[in-house]
Amino acid sequence: MKALVLTSGGVDSATCLALAVETYGAEEVLALAIYYGQKHQKELEYSRKIADYYHVKFQILDLSVIFQDSNCSLLVGSDTEIPKTSYAEQLVESDGKPVSTYVPFRNGLFLSSAASIALSHGCEVIYYGAHSDDAAGNAYPDCSDAFNQAMNQAIYLGSGEQLRIEAPFVNLTKAEVIKTGLSLKVPYQLTWSCYEGKEKPCGICGTCRDRAAAFAANGIQDPWRDFYGRNAS
Repeated sequence: MKALVLTSGGVDSATCLALAVETYGAEEVLALAIYYGQKHQKELEYSRKIADYYHVKFQILDLSVIFQDSNCSLLVGSDTEIPKTSYAEQLVESDGKPVSTYVPFRNGLFLSSAASIALSHGCEVIYYGAHSDDAAGNAYPDCSDAFNQAMNQAIYLGSGEQLRIEAPFVNLTKAEVIKTGLSLKVPYQLTWSCYEGKEKPCGICGTCRDRAAAFAANGIQDPWRDFYGRNAS
């Protein structure tokens, strides 16, 4: 295989997967989803839906034990509610520290683990969907361009210069990611972004708000509404 794509079932990783398939062909792409102890299984379910749509090999990696002592609000062991406000509002409350849905060094761990799997499959590149909106204001510091460059250098050197990271959206907004995906005809109706694992997206958590704004910026209605009804954002 040529490329490993970290998938979460959301719009960013789905667009990464589309790019990888366009570049290398479905038979050369591995989609890797991570179970990290998240409160719901939607990420894994929709990661598989997207992988099936593109006819790529799909694998799940369980890293939940590493986060078992974290009180991140996304995790099953947390007693903290998932915020129902925008990231900007959450950053005011956190005094500029990462938001409560930041999973400790998650992307660092995911990329390091993915590197081992990618090398085992003979891959030359790892794709992941970090974008500038998530990095803004230090909400998710492991989505920043500086972090990406540091991890890319570490993985390139640590792999004997066999493997690199591709973060095609790291300097783009989510709206720009979706613009790219629309040109690639990404099936966004098969993606899930909500932090809640209910039957329908909540429409008010930080990632639901960002998703709604990004589709609106492209002048189209989120396919979620067609799939899940008026309660979806």
